[in-house]
Amino acid sequence: MREDGPVWTGRVNGRQIVGSEVLQSYWTLAAERQRVYHARLAGQQAPWTVDPVISRYRFTNAYRAADRVSQDLIRIIYEGPQQPRDLLLRVLLFRFFNKPQTWSALESSRKTITADDFNVDEYSRVLDERLANGERVYSAAYIVPPPPFGELRKHRNHLRLIEHMMGSTLERDLAAAHSLKDVFLRLISFPSLGPFLAFQLTIDLNYSTLIDFDEDDFVVAGPGALSGLAKCFPGATVDPASLIRAMADTQEEQLEFFGIDFQDLFGRRLKLIDCQNLFCETDKYARVVHPNRPGIGNRTRIKQQFAPKGRLIAPFFPPKWNLVHTL
Repeated sequence: MREDGPVWTGRVNGRQIVGSEVLQSYWTLAAERQRVYHARLAGQQAPWTVDPVISRYRFTNAYRAADRVSQDLIRIIYEGPQQPRDLLLRVLLFRFFNKPQTWSALESSRKTITADDFNVDEYSRVLDERLANGERVYSAAYIVPPPPFGELRKHRNHLRLIEHMMGSTLERDLAAAHSLKDVFLRLISFPSLGPFLAFQLTIDLNYSTLIDFDEDDFVVAGPGALSGLAKCFPGATVDPASLIRAMADTQEEQLEFFGIDFQDLFGRRLKLIDCQNLFCETDKYARVVHPNRPGIGNRTRIKQQFAPKGRLIAPFFPPKWNLVHTL
């Protein structure tokens, strides 16, 4: 990427913002990653992109809901019992471990996972067996810090946290919420759920029928996104949430400015959560493409390689989104 490329400027909260050369890479990454997604859905053979960085390294999809683990969660939400307490349990239980194999092991043992069936000792026994067999029960992403419930094993403390949340007024509070922010503020009151995790869980719950808010309602920038923002808008004095909202609001304008062709998600625009995630991915992308552009922290390389595992299966999105797609 040329360092003297086009410079996009805009105004946010009455202040001018000026994008660095990394901003063009933000949209390049979004468009190329989405192009890879559509090509794989169509069953096309690799290579799916000419971008050497995207070809080599692993990046999440431009749309959070299209990512593999989010797809697993959305299917789990809609394939099981639809009573509010059952939905709440399934979202919490899946996301706290964030590993499809862990869910499958629990479901295989318990048959149908419901709020009435949930028992810390019984569910812990399944996880104990997996650990004893050398299996992992957590994914490396979205690690929830162990909550202080006095158990010796981390997974039992997380099961206790789920038990605590299920025994609280959370279900009623979700039903009474007026916005994503209301949901976020309720979730962040629970132990071990910091701002980033509480926001991600808010979006997870919003995939279900428990709540139904526009994903453009509210956003919280995670650590990776803050670093990406620093690279795209160095020296900006605007708060991160407003910058992310500006990206969502002006996405068509910026794509046209940079001359980038973007294939959206079956007619769905990028939402705040997607733009937030893309800043995190841009932070990684820039480590290779713009190594001299500082962010927050001292990470200088991308750890995970891109290793596709066959053709993507047909995606499943919350029915309330009314997305129509064909393969």
